[in-house]
Amino acid sequence: MAYYLSQDREADVVGAYRRYQQYLHGNRSRFPLGAFELGTAEWWQDPQDHKCPHDSWLETITICKTGHDYRSKLRHSGIHVRLVGAYHDGFIELQYPIVHRYSLTAVGSADGLGDWLCDEFTLSSESHLVHEIEWERGRWIIEASDIAFRWIPG
Repeated sequence: MAYYLSQDREADVVGAYRRYQQYLHGNRSRFPLGAFELGTAEWWQDPQDHKCPHDSWLETITICKTGHDYRSKLRHSGIHVRLVGAYHDGFIELQYPIVHRYSLTAVGSADGLGDWLCDEFTLSSESHLVHEIEWERGRWIIEASDIAFRWIPG
């Protein structure tokens, strides 16, 4: 169920944000720490804050397999995303250490994905983090163990 994505925000931005925050706080004990901290941080949703991903551009995405033994079933996928901040004065890095599923779609991606419009964190039926991101020309859904954030001043 979406709480804070485009169609929900357009109809009632204040109500959508309130419902989304209620969902996060109501499920606090089930949420991975990194995702809960980002989802409830006011700056994460404040486009005036330079660390906020809104209007950021994708610089790189890396999907890799991790683990020591290449034949081992203990290997797992990880995703690293680097964004150019909306004010072009720094970079946002997002790390998903263990990725269970992902879907990365783009429409007309020859010009890139465009701006990061909005995102939300929810939980899957298996209690994994689900991070859904709406881009100007695409949509990502990443199901992972958690998310780590890093701001790098430029």
